[in-house]
Amino acid sequence: MEAVDVIKRIMETGRVTMGTRSVLKQIAAAKPKLIVVSSNCPKKTCDGIREKAQKTKVRVYTYPGTAYELGEACRKPFPISAMAVLDPGQADLTALKKE
Repeated sequence: MEAVDVIKRIMETGRVTMGTRSVLKQIAAAKPKLIVVSSNCPKKTCDGIREKAQKTKVRVYTYPGTAYELGEACRKPFPISAMAVLDPGQADLTALKKE
């Protein structure tokens, strides 16, 4: 299963929060099952997310497309640099290969 298919499944059946500030808040609350960042997520922002996620042992997956492509996969009309998967629903998170 491709990453875009997994993301679409999460959006259909699960719960997510989008945006870097929201993702950082969710990491602090230790709620996410997975963090997804776009391949062109700003380095400073992305490094901060990865650092905090590592401390709370939350896996970070780099989506192989841009923020616009991640937004498109989520069926949103705007770019998404980062999103936190709170509930994967019926999606198989193990289908997203580790970095």
